[in-house]
Amino acid sequence: MSDFLEQAAAELNNRVEGADIDGTAKFAITDVGAIMLDSNGARVGDEEADVTLNADADTFRSIFEGELNPTSAFMTGKLSVDGDMGLAMKLAAALA
Repeated sequence: MSDFLEQAAAELNNRVEGADIDGTAKFAITDVGAIMLDSNGARVGDEEADVTLNADADTFRSIFEGELNPTSAFMTGKLSVDGDMGLAMKLAAALA
């Protein structure tokens, strides 16, 4: 299992603590793996989700570290979204 995925899941838990996540999201990281996020928090996994956010490791790292706004990443094509756009927008607000 990738250390990056474990670290990203931990950082994601810190970033969304207290946020009302009312669905399941998957962060699909190109050539690395996936992180699942739901009301129980973030964990490494690859399951069905209400929304899937796809990007490379550098993009997700920049988002998780607060260097890149998720909305900007989406608007510039660095991040793609498949599924529930409302949930994706909630996640973007929690991560920003």
